[in-house]
Amino acid sequence: MDKFILTAALTGAIHTPTMSPYLPITPDQLAEEARRAREAGATVVHVHARDPQTGRPSAESRVFGEILSKIKSQCDAIICTTTGGGFGMTVEERAKVVKTYSPELASLNAGSLNFSLHPLLDKMQDFKHDWEPQYLAMSEDFIFPNTFKTLREFSGYFAQEDTKPEFEVYDVGMLNNIAFMLSRGSIKKPIYIQFVLGILGGLPATINNLVFLHNSAREILGKEFVWSVCAAGKNQFKMCNAALLMGGFTRVGLEDNLYLEKGELAKSSAEQVEKIIRIAREHGLEPATPEEGRTILKLKGAQAVKF
Repeated sequence: MDKFILTAALTGAIHTPTMSPYLPITPDQLAEEARRAREAGATVVHVHARDPQTGRPSAESRVFGEILSKIKSQCDAIICTTTGGGFGMTVEERAKVVKTYSPELASLNAGSLNFSLHPLLDKMQDFKHDWEPQYLAMSEDFIFPNTFKTLREFSGYFAQEDTKPEFEVYDVGMLNNIAFMLSRGSIKKPIYIQFVLGILGGLPATINNLVFLHNSAREILGKEFVWSVCAAGKNQFKMCNAALLMGGFTRVGLEDNLYLEKGELAKSSAEQVEKIIRIAREHGLEPATPEEGRTILKLKGAQAVKF
């Protein structure tokens, strides 16, 4: 393809407010970030919710609804909601956004893993909010649970709402999980995969690992899938550039990386969108528009959501 899907992940559930003054927290801030990312060229905006007062990751349905409706009113980007949530959320809390708002696209984590941020505590001392050090510390003993039962239940919710799953794959075993779900009829081809690299507990963000994941997906799932890459921290742009060269899609944004350059905080996910588009154009590639993205991913359309 000469068009690629470019996702901007606006806030996530990893970084805390102390880490960057530019991390969007409130529904108004997230809607403004979505508008800026779309104007910069993003096809998709990936959305988490946070408590508007404290910035703590939240699964509160009312807050999610406000974020989604405000983004939809301000730009035409495809909206991809999280079902990953934040540390300690139940499966029911994580799935509620799909059941309530029926988005076109939502993340679906393809397996369980250790998922930790606790080493960040070695670099930080003063926090804006009391919950932040506790949140980071608890990740040392956290298993991100995505069992076969979870996958079956989530897939059922997605099918009921005609929401396309974006499978988050942190390691090669998760491709086997997707293949198993296909064999049981819980999900259908074509598959959309997001390779997530650089998380402590998952595969490191290296070219070799990306090639390994891509080749393994072809062996395990066949050719009926499209894929994207996101990478945590300093390897974000390297891995996104590699994905473009390999024919994949990319994700940038403050969820994955708070910096634009070494030592320079990104003031918006839109700055990262602009940077990866400059890189892509050196390869003769252009970001897909939201309508082109809907065609590529076979989405139901913005008119079919419940927000």
